[in-house]
Amino acid sequence: MKTLAWILAFPLLISILSSAQSAPPASSSQDTAPQPRMFLPRDMFWGWAQFDLAPPHNEIDPNLCAANAGQDGGVNARCSLFARYMLSGMLEVRPFGRGQLRRFMVFGAPTFLFGKTIPQTLYTWSPDAIGIEHSWGAGIFIAKGFEFRVTQHFLFDRLGARNTNLGKYDLGNNGPWGRYMTVGVRKSFGTRRW
Repeated sequence: MKTLAWILAFPLLISILSSAQSAPPASSSQDTAPQPRMFLPRDMFWGWAQFDLAPPHNEIDPNLCAANAGQDGGVNARCSLFARYMLSGMLEVRPFGRGQLRRFMVFGAPTFLFGKTIPQTLYTWSPDAIGIEHSWGAGIFIAKGFEFRVTQHFLFDRLGARNTNLGKYDLGNNGPWGRYMTVGVRKSFGTRRW
C-alpha cells in the first residue's frame, strides 16, 4: 500500500514543482470570463458508452468456459458463457476546477456481457446476463497531452444463476486478462470534429 501511495504522490509532486517555476500570465481587463468553481466544476464529467452486438459464429469470449464446452451435453451444456451483447463505457471525473488539483482525475470502465451461446453448438439471441468486468484508476495530467495513470483491473464478476461452477469446462472467474494493476502514461492528440 505504501508503494501505491508513492506511485500516486510522485507525479503530483513533479507537476506541482514544475508549475511553480512558471509564473502565471498577467490578467488583463479584457479577461472577463468567469473562473470555474474550485470543487465540482460544471465540466467535471467526461465519458462514453458503447453497445456491441456479436453476430453468430463470432461470439465474444470472456475466457470463462473452454472453447470445447459443447462436448459436455451439446446444446444443453452447462458452460454457455459466450456473449452475444456487450455494453461498455468509461467515465472520467475531474472534481477540481482550479489550482494544481484540476489536473487530477479518477475513472471507471465497466463492461457488461450478455448472451447464451456455445461455439459450433448453440447460437441464440438470448440476453441472459453473464457478468461484469470492471476497472478503475486515477490519473494526473502532466503537460502537452500526457497523463500519468494508475489502473486497477479486477476479476470478472458473474451475475445471477451463472455465479456458480458450471462443470469441468468452467475456467473460473479470471476473465480474459485476470486481475492486474498497471502504471502508465497516455498521450492524447488532435481535436475531434463533430
